[in-house]
Amino acid sequence: MGDSEQKNLSLSKIKNECKTKFVKVHCNKCKNEQNIFSCVSSKVECLVCGELLAEPCGGRSKIKGKILEILN
Repeated sequence: MGDSEQKNLSLSKIKNECKTKFVKVHCNKCKNEQNIFSCVSSKVECLVCGELLAEPCGGRSKIKGKILEILN
């Protein structure tokens, strides 16, 4: 399973659940791991390098980094 397929499965899992969650995201540029909210209302940048990790997209988030896990 490729990264994009895994990311799509993870995003669909978040969308199918009734409540939003925190997710651990891996920055594609500097490899930093950062916890972010699954439905952001403003752009979220990596705390280390400033790379865009997530942006709002019609009430949901468009997550740019790799989703490592969904936190409870």
